[in-house]
Amino acid sequence: MTHSHADVDPAISSREGWSLWGRQLAALLGIEVRRTLLGRRSLPLYLLAAFPVLLFFLLVFVAPKGSPWIFRDWSWAQEFYANIFDALILRTMLFFGCAWIFMNLFRGEIIDQSLHYYFLAPLRREVLLIGKYLAGLVVTVSLFSFSTLGSLFFFYYGRGYPANVEHLLGEGGWRAVLAYESITLLGCLGYGAIFLTVGLFFRNPILPALFVYGWEWLNFLLPPLLKRISIVHYLESQLPVPIKEGPFVTVVAATPFWTSLLGLLVFVAILLLGGARRIRSVEVKPLDA
Repeated sequence: MTHSHADVDPAISSREGWSLWGRQLAALLGIEVRRTLLGRRSLPLYLLAAFPVLLFFLLVFVAPKGSPWIFRDWSWAQEFYANIFDALILRTMLFFGCAWIFMNLFRGEIIDQSLHYYFLAPLRREVLLIGKYLAGLVVTVSLFSFSTLGSLFFFYYGRGYPANVEHLLGEGGWRAVLAYESITLLGCLGYGAIFLTVGLFFRNPILPALFVYGWEWLNFLLPPLLKRISIVHYLESQLPVPIKEGPFVTVVAATPFWTSLLGLLVFVAILLLGGARRIRSVEVKPLDA
C-alpha cells in the first residue's frame, strides 16, 4: 500500500507553504488540462460540446429559402432558444459533460493504475484534489462556454445583422448573452463538485450519477423546499427568458444571481471539504504490488 505524503515538512513557514502549494497547483493544472483535453477519453467531450453549435447551424443554413421559421416571431424565437438551452445545453451537455470529466479525474486514474504516482510525490492530497477540480473547471468552462457562445452566434446570425445590432446594443440583448454564459459557468462549478465527490466516494459511480440526473430532471415536480436542493433550480432562475414547465409544475420564486452564486460556492466548498477528508484515506496499489 502507498502512504500519504499529506503532511509535508511542518517546519515550512505559512508563506513558504502557500508559495509551494501555488507552484504545485500550477503544475497540476498544466498536466491535468492537457490530459483531459488530449486523452483518449476526450472524444465524447468534444462531441457533446459540438452538438448544440451544429444544431443551430443546421436550423439557420438548412432551413427553407427565405427567413428561417424560428425567426419570424422574435419573442417566440427567444423563448425557443431558452427551452433548447435548458433541455440540451443545461440538462444534457453540462450534466453529462461534467459527469464524464469530473468522475474520471480520480476514478479514471484508479482504473488506469496511475494515481499512486501522485500519492508517492511530496504533495498534499488536498492540493491534488483542488488542482484536479480546477483543471476540470478550466476544461469544462472553456469548452462549454464556447459551445454556448457558438449556438448563440448562429441563433443571432439567422436573424440578420441590422436586427441583431439593434437587439444587442439597443435592447440590452447582451445581458441575455451574459446570462447564458453565467449559467454555463455556474453549472460547471456545481456539477463539477458533485461528480468529483461521487468519483471519490463510490466504486461504481453510475448509479449515484443516475440518481442525480433523475433528481435534476424531475425538479419541476418537487415541492418548493426540495426544489431548492438542486443545482438546476438556481441555474434556471438565471434564464433571461422564463420557460414553461407544464401544468404540473410547482411554482417557486426565482433566486437572484448573487444569491445563487453564493449558495453554489458554499455548496462547492462543503463538497470539496468532504472530498478532502475522503482523499486522505484513499489507498491504491502500485503497478508492481
